[in-house]
Amino acid sequence: MEDYIFIGKIVNTHGIKGELRILSNFKYKNKVFVQNRRIYIGECKDEEIIVTYRKHKIFDMITMEGYNNINDVLKFLNKDVYVKKNDIDLGDGEYLDEDLIDLSILLDNENRGRVLAIKSFGSNKVIEVLIDGKVSLIPYHKDFIKNIDFINKTIEFSLIEGMI
Repeated sequence: MEDYIFIGKIVNTHGIKGELRILSNFKYKNKVFVQNRRIYIGECKDEEIIVTYRKHKIFDMITMEGYNNINDVLKFLNKDVYVKKNDIDLGDGEYLDEDLIDLSILLDNENRGRVLAIKSFGSNKVIEVLIDGKVSLIPYHKDFIKNIDFINKTIEFSLIEGMI
């Protein structure tokens, strides 16, 4: 089964020529919003190809192959947009948020739990963790993440007293 990565949501159209507005806080936009990139839309993961891309205010604007009219793209409104994980070329030290899920959590060099999910609240992200049988949220920020070790499948946190 293919791993699909959520990259944004189609929130509106722009103009009459079939351009779509995507609201996205995806970390590597420069790797997914490119000409001829295959994207997958909605629950059924309908495959489409990006023809043009541009940034407009807070939106990522795309047109897709075979769609040249606003009436043709209305069916995509409010649908999620995905890419296949294997299609993203990550460099050294780059990783997707999804790669953190199921990593073991180290606190004071002691394995205390695991990462359950990464959640977004507007422009802020948190890491949902299970520590000592209790679900907690930790800000997804460099001040709290000491080290990520994909070889040993661990993530080491530096937490403020009373956070958990």
